[in-house]
Amino acid sequence: MIESPCINICKLDEATGLCVGCMRSVDEIRSWRDATPEQKLAIIEAARQRGLQAA
Repeated sequence: MIESPCINICKLDEATGLCVGCMRSVDEIRSWRDATPEQKLAIIEAARQRGLQAA
């Protein structure tokens, strides 16, 4: 089981549309529950890359 990258800082940045806590988009957050393990890993990696770019 792949755990959600949520860190309980659930606030969307109006400029980017991304959660400021986990860097996921609204669509990624909504689809998480039904995503395959491969999709979840892709979401985690995309969010990680966004976090690196924002830093």
